[in-house]
Amino acid sequence: MTKLRVAIQMDPMQSIDINGDSTFALMLEAQARGHDLWHYEVRHMALTGTRLTALAHKVRVSRQDSAFYSFGEAEWLDLSSMDVVLMRQDPPFDMGYITATHMLDHIHPKTLVVNDPASVRNAPEKLLVTHFPDLMPPTLISWDRTAIKAFRATHEDIIVKPLFGNGGAGIFRIKPDDENLSSLLDMHFAASREPLMVQRYEPAVRLGDKRIILIDGEPLGAINRVPPEGDSRSNMHAGGRAEPTILTKRDLEICAAIGPTLKQQGLIFTGIDVIGDYLTEINVTSPTGLQQIERFDGTNLATAIWERIEAKVM
Repeated sequence: MTKLRVAIQMDPMQSIDINGDSTFALMLEAQARGHDLWHYEVRHMALTGTRLTALAHKVRVSRQDSAFYSFGEAEWLDLSSMDVVLMRQDPPFDMGYITATHMLDHIHPKTLVVNDPASVRNAPEKLLVTHFPDLMPPTLISWDRTAIKAFRATHEDIIVKPLFGNGGAGIFRIKPDDENLSSLLDMHFAASREPLMVQRYEPAVRLGDKRIILIDGEPLGAINRVPPEGDSRSNMHAGGRAEPTILTKRDLEICAAIGPTLKQQGLIFTGIDVIGDYLTEINVTSPTGLQQIERFDGTNLATAIWERIEAKVM
């Protein structure tokens, strides 16, 4: 196997949970395969003309809780000299995130960026899904209060969430008798210029929000995330509980419908969210779930991801 030079664009190493973080799982697998790894944060990128560099540290990782990573000396790394760059910083998907994708355009595809930066820029999770309306629950994206209130009048029980949010933050269920919608709209639009996504509430979420991992458009694993009592959010950051699950016939139909698009757009590692019979999000920025899937059924999806990456690079 050819040794690859891999740079990981991510959050600070000390901030990650080694027992749940998918990027950490990818780093462990890459290291086991003999690849050299560097770590850098977005704030340490620099574009000079067309030359993209980052102040980076060569890094080694291990499962030791007290010392799970070690850094080499800081160095300015020419990212075009890398074989692979993993773009794995967490959202929010804001102008800083978008700017990073533009900068990475200067090295991709000569250096393989996972996922393709142009596709990530053009496919934030709550917008890419709108290209598959037959798979979605009734959904509205709007700034307009009249449109939002009309949607609520039609569907009565709704979910309201920021279009570019993450981790379950800012998600509200508005029941038919809830008088807080106007106040919620006031609060959101006073703090943000972004539209809201409004969806019909799906009672099936009480049984779980399924996260399905697709690799190069192919579904290879899943977990079910069950919301805590008294909460409609199933996100792990919001207290959701991971459970083992299987892919149903409907899940496979959804994956077959979207898989070719994901592969064609260079979205190698994606995670979709399915509630009942409906696709609700396509996560392309920094999908999670690898470690939970491996704990439940022993499937090491990090291996499958690196096999796909290596096949594209070597």
